[in-house]
Amino acid sequence: MSHHAPQIKIAATYLRGGTSKGVFFRLQDLPEVAQVPGAARDRLLQRVIGSPDPYAKQIDGMGGATSSTSKTVIVSPSGQPGHDVDYLFGQVAIDSDFVDWSGNCGNLSAAVGPFAIASGFIPAERIPDNGVCTVRIWQANIRKTIVAHVPITDGRVQETGDFELDGVTFPAAEVPIEFLDPAEEGEGDDGGGAMFPTGQLVDTLEVPGIGRFQATFINAGIPTIFLNAAELGYTGTELQEAINGDAAALARFETIRAHGALRMGLIRDLGEAARRQHTPKIAFVAPPADYTASSGKPVQAGDIDLLVRALSMGKLHHAMMGTAAVAIGTAAAVPGTLVNLAAGGGPREAVRFGHPSGTLRVGAQAEQRDGQWVVTKALMSRSARVLMEGWVRVPADAF
Repeated sequence: MSHHAPQIKIAATYLRGGTSKGVFFRLQDLPEVAQVPGAARDRLLQRVIGSPDPYAKQIDGMGGATSSTSKTVIVSPSGQPGHDVDYLFGQVAIDSDFVDWSGNCGNLSAAVGPFAIASGFIPAERIPDNGVCTVRIWQANIRKTIVAHVPITDGRVQETGDFELDGVTFPAAEVPIEFLDPAEEGEGDDGGGAMFPTGQLVDTLEVPGIGRFQATFINAGIPTIFLNAAELGYTGTELQEAINGDAAALARFETIRAHGALRMGLIRDLGEAARRQHTPKIAFVAPPADYTASSGKPVQAGDIDLLVRALSMGKLHHAMMGTAAVAIGTAAAVPGTLVNLAAGGGPREAVRFGHPSGTLRVGAQAEQRDGQWVVTKALMSRSARVLMEGWVRVPADAF
């Protein structure tokens, strides 16, 4: 009889953050070989999630076979002055063999503060009996600061509440989050550095065999390519199936995304885009219109400033990625971008946009310095909840 390695168990917590969920680890709880970046860590996280899976179902792991549920997080005490924890995010590809470390997950950012408090990373004297615990998070993928304001009741994280987030079925406690200097270049940031990497608020993107499009390229929250819905033949009111059920449309978006990534300086040749699925994001905008959200809830044009639909990991997202929401808020605050124009133009400090699951409000503080637009912070509210905690198990020889 052949010898098969037994399973090992690793302490982990399964959390929902915003409209995503993922498996969270304390760095110190990972097997030693996976405590450093590299192939062993990637293989371990892939096995935890159930990837790469040619069936694209992730049955043999914790993933949920969508970009929103194929996520891993590693949290450790911060090596950065003035920060509590370092937060590293790994987007696990579902059916292909890679973990993308090139960006942040804005939704799961909402769960990092609560996880940090529950995991013992915040000194006891910083946690009020009742009130708010402010957690300063160093986002290690993009080298940025995120500040989470976590509600505390009786000395513990308050998870239940009446805050409703479209795309999440049940209400929970509100966790306001600030993304500081979302568009400034971080060390090790390969996003071209500038908020507008081409130096323009609106460019013409020429995509051979597909067409010419107006585009706003922005580095804020996550590198994002914004297009006008109408130029793509869309209204901006589409739900997931309208695009995800159309293989030709998905292929067209991926080609446009690759050409946009090249223009943004994120890749050196088009072939690199296939290995860089998490960034940049591609999204399209339109002026407000009535539509019915995926839950059946009506969204009125009068209640929103614009419509946005975004793709993540090659598919139309069911709601909105938190990082893309930062990009939306930032672009909306700068007069003349496609996002700002779709919202009616002019200076603005916040927008409420319609996405497939409903609406989301995001604020941004923008100012002009030496004729250049600078965004000092983007703000939004999310919620988070522990779904399960204990250990995940993986075969000992899986990494």
